[in-house]
Amino acid sequence: MFGKAGKAPLVTYGLIGACSVVFALGPASGLTAPFTGGSGSGLLAAQAAYFERWGVVPEELWNGPAAELITPLTALFVHGNWLHLLGNMLFLYVFGAMAEDRMGRGAFALFYLAAGVLALLGYAVVHAGSDRTLVGASGAISGVLGAFLYLFPRARVTSLFPFLFFLPLRFPAWAVLLFWFALQWAAARSAGDRPGVAYLAHVVGFALGFLYAWARYGRATRVKRGCPPTPDRSPP
Repeated sequence: MFGKAGKAPLVTYGLIGACSVVFALGPASGLTAPFTGGSGSGLLAAQAAYFERWGVVPEELWNGPAAELITPLTALFVHGNWLHLLGNMLFLYVFGAMAEDRMGRGAFALFYLAAGVLALLGYAVVHAGSDRTLVGASGAISGVLGAFLYLFPRARVTSLFPFLFFLPLRFPAWAVLLFWFALQWAAARSAGDRPGVAYLAHVVGFALGFLYAWARYGRATRVKRGCPPTPDRSPP
């Protein structure tokens, strides 16, 4: 899984660890409630304040105090609930390890953070007047998926699709990721500014990741044959 060099994906592990620790210590996990005395409506209020403080609120980002400018970075380490965290970290682990091995640790770390920040900024530009709070690493991980598609076009993954009765079937990574991107694009076009998943941030992150890999690495570094298989996972 770590490529020919056999280096452990320390940046990927570090990002997973950082997101997990931040979540565990925040009010959304519920783990700190017994120690802080928070419960019921008090806990919900604490969660809302926490998300607004560290997440991206487009209207406040453009019109609020200068401190809001750091939120596109801090929001990458904040997650709304256990499912949000586990889903994002699963796909970071699956696709991030090989991308990190190909890019190198330092370059991968900068790429991940830049893709995540730009994905959130892209959403905030389109929805500049929105008071919706954005949190999570989905934009950054979408960037990793886009880069993975370019760098490992012949890799294969096992995916579970609801319309195929959740049968585990192996597909080329390019087919799975393009299918996922098409779903995000369609959802982004129909979602508008309604509450829910920020699909537009996924689209922006994925496109940026693919374009970065194309511009930075070119055709010579694409793995077409003999690339190490990815673990069996379904697309996000």
